[in-house]
Amino acid sequence: MNDFSKYISVRIPFAGILTVLLVTMLVNHLPAQVRYNSGRYFSSRSEALGEHGMVCTSQPLATQVGLEILKKGGTAMDAAIAANAMLGLTEPTGNGIGGDIFAIVWDAKSQKIIGLNGSGRSPQSLKISWFKEHGMKMIPSYGALSVSVPGCVDGWYMLHNRFGKLPMDQLLNPTIEYATNGFPVTEVIANSWKKYAGSLNKYEGYRRVYMPGGKTPAMGEIFRNPELANTLQLLVKGGRDAFYKGPVANAIEKTVHAEGGFLAQSDLAAHQGQWVEPVSVNYRGYDVWELPPNTQGLAVLEMLNILEQFDITSMGFGSLEYTHLFVEAKKLAFEDRARYYADPDYYNVPLKALLSKQYAAQRSRLINPEKVLDSLYPGDMERFGNTIYLTVADQYGNMVSLIQSNFAGMGSGIIPDGCGFSLQNRGCSFNLTEGLPNSYAPGKRPFHTLIPAFVTKNNKPLISFGVMGADMQPLGQVQVLVNLIDFKMGLQEAGDAARINHIGSSTPEGIGAKGKGTIFLEEGGFSPMVVARLQRMGHLIGHDLGGYGGYQAIMLDSVNHVFHGASEFRKDGYAAGY
Repeated sequence: MNDFSKYISVRIPFAGILTVLLVTMLVNHLPAQVRYNSGRYFSSRSEALGEHGMVCTSQPLATQVGLEILKKGGTAMDAAIAANAMLGLTEPTGNGIGGDIFAIVWDAKSQKIIGLNGSGRSPQSLKISWFKEHGMKMIPSYGALSVSVPGCVDGWYMLHNRFGKLPMDQLLNPTIEYATNGFPVTEVIANSWKKYAGSLNKYEGYRRVYMPGGKTPAMGEIFRNPELANTLQLLVKGGRDAFYKGPVANAIEKTVHAEGGFLAQSDLAAHQGQWVEPVSVNYRGYDVWELPPNTQGLAVLEMLNILEQFDITSMGFGSLEYTHLFVEAKKLAFEDRARYYADPDYYNVPLKALLSKQYAAQRSRLINPEKVLDSLYPGDMERFGNTIYLTVADQYGNMVSLIQSNFAGMGSGIIPDGCGFSLQNRGCSFNLTEGLPNSYAPGKRPFHTLIPAFVTKNNKPLISFGVMGADMQPLGQVQVLVNLIDFKMGLQEAGDAARINHIGSSTPEGIGAKGKGTIFLEEGGFSPMVVARLQRMGHLIGHDLGGYGGYQAIMLDSVNHVFHGASEFRKDGYAAGY
């Protein structure tokens, strides 16, 4: 109960008890961030507006760096690279050059959607039999065995070579300067940093770089990373090959092998990201675009196809009917995710069937409006994570939706000697059961949770957006889209509204759900009466203060030629335009 409710209860202890209960229920039902002056019940702040460009990131300095690049005449992709580099320094709890990268680009010149898959592969010298010989049923979550080739730097240069305008040194110099001179650590990032150190402080390289003085930096403390500054200087002088064929590759191999891993310079030298064709479905007149596997983008499109079978607008936000329907649609899509999503170089993913409206209608008939689905299977055809998501629009009409991650927050904990960054632990996403689409194999890309998103209408760009957070990403994206399209919320409001997370329902092998899974609610905006009725239907309800993702978005107002920006209030960043 808040202070206002306590005040009322003191003044009217008996006659007003019913009033107190009603007020308390109303206060608990509404989100904490109510803005009556704008008429937006779920908005924490106004949308940012800009006529010439917009940058939305989860850390203030990164937003500033991206905006300065736009003002210098850089493209959206230039600014995104600069902002991503800065986030690797200032938000190492979610990303860095030791991780992978994905992007969806709206290219103003060709008026087309273009996708980038910048995920790396497993070591060629490591066989699945090695894990069996050593009695392992899962790839360790941390350490050298979890490391796959980092694709971020190659992805930067792919974007820059095709869409960049400013030289790379101008894009990386701001981060080099901050890494050398230091910056104050922000609140959310400081808290995450401390949490991840509990698992990673056993690695000497991690302690050296990320625990100066024997501890993680607190909010407001100045953090420096001169080793990362030196690595970025090598990229400025030697380009991508300095990372994949030069001194950085050498340091990666030596450190990984010293820690008992297999990643080699030859794996790094062979790496090449891919331009891919995004996939889409039409949801109530809006074309929603995702990247195909090895990402989980299909889960968003499958969920939307199922939800489109129902009149969600009439159900209302936070209602029993909508919450139940949303969770059941998620379960169905995630069964397919567990069974069918994998590296397309190794498995023929049935894209056409999974994305068909007929298949969605068939799957939707499995949903019982009165009862929980507690046993389900994929159709017939992560354990953890933290990430950054950013989006940029420029004066030339380009927009980019970019996501980049170390996977488990700060990754594997393996820091290449003298390099100042953590290698990702994305390799632990592989399955060690043979014969499955995502089974481990040498030179294979693991199943990926990273998914940038984009929305077009009438073949014109409308919204570039994403919701970070491992398995939460498809759930977050779908909730944002339903908020925008079905519940008519504004761009900031759609991201600020209380979210649902659902954990469980699929086995790793994708052979059917074991148990019902748990709905997590802890953000306000959900009626206690709805929660009680969900429990009576058979849903398990949990409570979590985090785990609901992180949202950034840009919407183009084509009538006024103005960009609208929104940024996640659950993170440290903001949206800024000019």
